[in-house]
Amino acid sequence: MTVAPSNRWLVLTAVILAFLPVVVDMTILHIAVPSLTAALGASGTEILWIIDIYPLIMAGLLVPMGTLGDRVGHRRLMLTGLTIFGTASICAAFSTTAMMLILSRAFLALGSSMIMPSVLAIVRQTFEDPKERAVALGVWTTVGSAGAAIGPLVGGLLLEHFWWGSVFLINVPIMLVVLPIVFVLVPNRPVAAQGSWKIGHAMLLIAGLITTVYAIKTGFKAADLSVWNLAVLVAGLGLIAWFARLQVVSSEPLLDLSLFRKPAISVGMMIAFVVSGSFAGFELLLAQELQYVYGRTPLQAGLFMMPLVIASAIAGPIAGKLAGRFSLRWLGTIGLGAAALSLFGISQSDIGGDVVIIGSLLAVLGFALGVGLLASSAAIMGAAPVEKAGAAGSLEATGYELGAGLGITFFGVLLSSIYRTNFTGAAGPGIDLEAASASIGEAMVIARRIGGTEGEAIAEAARVAFASAHGSVLMVTATLIAMLAIVVFVALRREGAPLETGVVATEP
Repeated sequence: MTVAPSNRWLVLTAVILAFLPVVVDMTILHIAVPSLTAALGASGTEILWIIDIYPLIMAGLLVPMGTLGDRVGHRRLMLTGLTIFGTASICAAFSTTAMMLILSRAFLALGSSMIMPSVLAIVRQTFEDPKERAVALGVWTTVGSAGAAIGPLVGGLLLEHFWWGSVFLINVPIMLVVLPIVFVLVPNRPVAAQGSWKIGHAMLLIAGLITTVYAIKTGFKAADLSVWNLAVLVAGLGLIAWFARLQVVSSEPLLDLSLFRKPAISVGMMIAFVVSGSFAGFELLLAQELQYVYGRTPLQAGLFMMPLVIASAIAGPIAGKLAGRFSLRWLGTIGLGAAALSLFGISQSDIGGDVVIIGSLLAVLGFALGVGLLASSAAIMGAAPVEKAGAAGSLEATGYELGAGLGITFFGVLLSSIYRTNFTGAAGPGIDLEAASASIGEAMVIARRIGGTEGEAIAEAARVAFASAHGSVLMVTATLIAMLAIVVFVALRREGAPLETGVVATEP
């Protein structure tokens, strides 16, 4: 069935409306962490799972769900994804325990993994004219950038007037509007069930990732890697190695790892992984520091973070023009170098006092990370053979989600370890120092329960430890990004031609 010319822009409107809540949901929760920690009494480890179960599940399911859409129809897959996403949003909003919220977030990821590949597939099927398709994809990238950018601000606005569950419940009326629009406007299309559906490979990857992350988080939580932790870590790494082996020997791999033989793709994936992880981890920790340490409201914290997210959103179009004049070597090196310098500057500044300086550094960081994402995307898509463009795009999308999930884990466990070392709260009746030294969220819950001067002493000790730990984490991250900039400069010394931009990712 061919879409009538008068209807194709309505189809675009329908799928963009479906796409918007998905990208907003990637960042909206960061601002709500202190509120939901207090409401659910969640531990630091549980908070990390609540946040990064979403990208970890997405990383494993994006590719097989795209393939499933080719087999059953992307309209049907999108309608299923929207239903799951809306239902999971209700469950998340009314969660009574941290575990219930973690499971709800996992189902949100399942719904999102059905929606995201269907959006692009339907756009490509609907717009046959290359110029119109370019306009439609431009709308998609703009919405992706804007959605990720406004997530913290929307979260802050909601939490200014409602409880933490509102950041999820807002999805429900949107789904109730979008579902019938998609059902009516998006046409059924013939499906081509070619090849096998590698859902088993995806489950293997997800199991390996979650097992590995679990071992790392619990090991750092206990400040000691026990035999059990080591066994779980080995099992997780073994599952990931098994997954990689299957991709190498399979005639129809889920992810074409042979693409890593090209230096530009390997370096591009490294940049994508580090940049997406740095953005996600830094944004989460900044949202917590602004509220826990400096007493900002969620709305004030969201507004404070606007230079970071807006600069990252506008970096794509500007960097796209620069990509036509500079090689990946220079674009990647300068972008990563600027990100490292800005992180170092933030680590040495007073976030609560140097508003102009911090705002400027946040803008530089956001723009630099946006340039890094553009450089990685252009490198991956430009170096991939034409016949493997789809495989390269799948690899790139998986890298972004995986980077975000593991970046949150890296920031979280490193911060937790340094925070525990710096925490100097005094013992007293009813004070669980072990819990208070595990995370600032747990310390604040204990401080509110105890109250009085003892409670304030615990809260102040937590603020001092968190601020010190956050500065140390930023310095470590800045060092790693600077080292990656050197690797990019050396590894791509023969990649001297300007980049040709292909499909550019819009969300970190």
